[in-house]
Amino acid sequence: MDVLRIEGLRKSFGPVEVLKGIDLTVKKGETVVLLGSSGSGKSTLLRCVNFLETPDGGTITHNGVTIGRKSHNKTIYTPSELKAVRSQVGMVFQQFNLFPHLTVEGNVMLGLTRVRKMSQNAARKRALECLDRVGLADKAQAYPLSLSGGQQQRVAIARAVAMQPSMVLFDEPTSALDPELVGEVLNAMRQLAEDGTTMIIVTHELGFAYNVANCVVFLHEGRVHEKGAPHEVLVNPKTERMREFLASHTLFRIPEQVAAE
Repeated sequence: MDVLRIEGLRKSFGPVEVLKGIDLTVKKGETVVLLGSSGSGKSTLLRCVNFLETPDGGTITHNGVTIGRKSHNKTIYTPSELKAVRSQVGMVFQQFNLFPHLTVEGNVMLGLTRVRKMSQNAARKRALECLDRVGLADKAQAYPLSLSGGQQQRVAIARAVAMQPSMVLFDEPTSALDPELVGEVLNAMRQLAEDGTTMIIVTHELGFAYNVANCVVFLHEGRVHEKGAPHEVLVNPKTERMREFLASHTLFRIPEQVAAE
């Protein structure tokens, strides 16, 4: 089943067209990684998927339901359908966006009690289950400021997953972390992939993309420039631009590291 189908998606900011007709399909249980240089449209694409940004053209279909209706060559989106989409699409940002006055458990429970209308006991039970999935059940009563950046990002992941969304979007979730903390977040995301969570991930972690993704999509100047299985795109790229992008990620690796491969 297609959890997401995007057809001809366009988005402009003033005179600058950032997305120039994106087509993308994500099936249930897939992990799709979006790659591309700065300004290629990766984050804008994610923000259009959950309607933090309103598309200027094309269609977005969630779980078989096309969002919006055409009226005089313009698509109209109602608040109720956008609310329904956002309740089914989790989002993990670069920054953790945790409430400092709430415990870790309280942060994860908040959406469950306010949006899902779950009882305190049921919400607490699910929160602890999701914290356990990311290895933080023992931090349930801690406050965010007492945690490392990697731990805070794992709490943000638990919060998104707790809502039982149809898919989770990750916008460069490790970019704000110190290098030694990146691995713990990537391991949590790998576990979600192995559990069958549908995910779209914007990242520059090529090793993660190669080992975890089902599909790698390379965006260039607002278009899908190359798409395929990780081995095809990352090992045997078809386009010169993709080869240049990959070369830029290996330019400063030490000779011993390259030789070891």
